[in-house]
Amino acid sequence: MEKTLLASVQLKTDHSGWTIADIASEMEELAVSAGALVVYNLIAICDKPTPNYFVGRGKLEEIGMLAREEQADLVIFSCDLSGTQQRNIEQFLGLKTIDRTQLILDIFSRRASSPEGSMQVELAQLEYLLPRLSGKGVMLSRLGGGIGTRGPGEQKLEVDRRQIRKRVAKLKQQLKQFSLHRQNTKKRRKDNNLPSVVLVGYTSAGKSTLLNTLTLGEQLTSEKLFTTLDPVSKSLKLGNGQIVVISDTVGFLHQLPHHLIDAFKATLEETLDADLLIHVLDAFDGRIEQHNQAVFDVLKELGIEDKPVVTVLNKIDLFSDSDALKRILEEYPEAIPLSAKTKENLGLLLKSIEKVFAARMRDVRLLLEHNRMDLVDLFYRQARVNSIKYKPEGIDIKLTIPEALYRKISGERGVRGIC
Repeated sequence: MEKTLLASVQLKTDHSGWTIADIASEMEELAVSAGALVVYNLIAICDKPTPNYFVGRGKLEEIGMLAREEQADLVIFSCDLSGTQQRNIEQFLGLKTIDRTQLILDIFSRRASSPEGSMQVELAQLEYLLPRLSGKGVMLSRLGGGIGTRGPGEQKLEVDRRQIRKRVAKLKQQLKQFSLHRQNTKKRRKDNNLPSVVLVGYTSAGKSTLLNTLTLGEQLTSEKLFTTLDPVSKSLKLGNGQIVVISDTVGFLHQLPHHLIDAFKATLEETLDADLLIHVLDAFDGRIEQHNQAVFDVLKELGIEDKPVVTVLNKIDLFSDSDALKRILEEYPEAIPLSAKTKENLGLLLKSIEKVFAARMRDVRLLLEHNRMDLVDLFYRQARVNSIKYKPEGIDIKLTIPEALYRKISGERGVRGIC
């Protein structure tokens, strides 16, 4: 575990609504998620970045003094550093230095479990490191171990730019194949008219816990950031018999670098094609408004900010102060307060999802021939059977059924519509 000094920096021109305390707190969460032992979190507010060190020389000297006192092995800046700035800081401090993007990529590298996820992380790392491979960029001699150095590794980075670009092109081509496979899967869903519901939200808002609760799944959950990197999709049968596909996605983050959004667009395709977004907010987090804005900033970046959204205020079970919860509910009057952990108010969310897709359902009464038990089985799986009677003339069945499924079976042999 590397002893880490954090340099949480905010420019006076930053009008994002995040305070320096918010920035420092999130940097500590990110560092801990990467396996760091944070020995000091230095706060700095600067007029503007300097070309050589980003912060002023005096502040850098203070960082160096604190790093020596705390015997730090690593310094992490909360801002993105240019290759020149990073090299100069490392030479000045005599310590390995990384920036926020490298820290996020390191966490992604730890979390990637599928071949596609690993490829996406490697692509993002290579594209980040490519402009830093010149003599003025980050020194490669210290790559190969510790936070900020996982992923491609020295053997792939100590090659010329042409070879790296070839690797980038190959990764993009391989990721395109994964994308085509997912498109085929989504086409089958659309052919079956299965609505798509996607969970979005700030990292660690409780999306995976909510997915598990809704679908009785076993998706990995954790208090650490970015537990879910690879998309996970499961089917969910609603109370009216309708089946929807519900997916979990990578958590969003404040000022997520543009090239990271581009690298993970393949993973976020589920979000792009969703019929409904469920925006999960951690109601107990004091930065709820900043998290809410950060999520909509990413949705806007993806061009899907106008999709239907149901907002969920998660983790209400953590509130011991009813007045504090009441204030949050007043700020988000249209949101559904619930606890994914205790299942409190889960029914309200399910009813809300049903309401969104109600137009796709219809109530029908059918008379089936006795030899069409295959359809009875289908109705129990993909519709809601309201009543069923076995009569001499056939099987009299009342259903709430998806419109597309009704159209599909209405011309089937042995099926007669009554009303």
